[in-house]
Amino acid sequence: MALGTPTDLDFLAANIHGRRSRLAEAARLDALVRLRSLPELARALMPEGPLLTAVELQQALVAGLLRELGRIASQAVGASGDLLDWLRVRFQVEDLKVLVRGFAAHLGLAEIEPHLISLPEDLALDAEALASAETIEAFAAAVPRGPLSDGFARAVPPYNRLPRPFFPEAGLDCGYLGELVARAARLGGTEGETILEIARHEADTFHLMLVVRGRFTYGLKPEMLRPFHVPGAYLTAEAFDRMVAAEDLAAAASQAVGLAIDAPPARAEAPDASALESAAWDRFLRLANRAFRRSHMGLGAVVAYAAIRRVELANLITLTEGIRAAMAPEALRRRLIPRPVAETARV
Repeated sequence: MALGTPTDLDFLAANIHGRRSRLAEAARLDALVRLRSLPELARALMPEGPLLTAVELQQALVAGLLRELGRIASQAVGASGDLLDWLRVRFQVEDLKVLVRGFAAHLGLAEIEPHLISLPEDLALDAEALASAETIEAFAAAVPRGPLSDGFARAVPPYNRLPRPFFPEAGLDCGYLGELVARAARLGGTEGETILEIARHEADTFHLMLVVRGRFTYGLKPEMLRPFHVPGAYLTAEAFDRMVAAEDLAAAASQAVGLAIDAPPARAEAPDASALESAAWDRFLRLANRAFRRSHMGLGAVVAYAAIRRVELANLITLTEGIRAAMAPEALRRRLIPRPVAETARV
């Protein structure tokens, strides 16, 4: 389905191409890496704004992306609008994750609130009810009804067996990604296939990192992870079972080749979890860039732009942390997406 009329889509796509030229990528990103102070970074990113602390700058960057996605979604109708609007729910998921970590740590709302994103009215959470929940069931009851609460419900039994925020966070991601894939699948046509590929990549990256962290970092049993499979992903439930039951990290990662990562780990005896995640982000950016070029003036370009902006935001937050920690430019650049070729070649 179209974004309103063809004229609306042409205008939006043309506007997005103009915005793309101003993103912190390639040479501009390399120039930002060489800055040595947070005031310099703040001036480079927001020349008209006030000088900000690292936390304030990160909050401003997040708020800027959320506003931009809201403006984009407001110009869309039908299945296209449903998909673009759902991209904004990711920010609601992030606030729910912060709240559930606070719940697990027995923190009050006053301690949690400074770490929350300022959400627009249609995404607002009942933070007071969530922060004051005394049981995981009470917390679940305050999660917005729909895909997120359905995903969260999967986490309640394992959380009661082993109280770790890992499970509720996985449930929230599972619910979000399942709905993202479903909305992308409803688009149809060539543009829809392009967008569905990106959505399925996100779901399969979640599958990979769920197993990497859950099974091989936290030592969780396969049966505690199986409920978090995302329907509609490229990785079927049967393939996910094989990933969860893999004897080592290399065997698990091999199930994600062509889905979340482009190639199997070169060092089969000891693949690195952070390197696998980096490889997944690199593939995400590659898919988004390809969709942006192929779609050009279509819905695929709009969704690809939103994905590229997510990568830009992740890079800028990493930059603020690296500059605050006085990290050397070369070391900081290796933490950004895309990773340098020499870095990713080892994955």
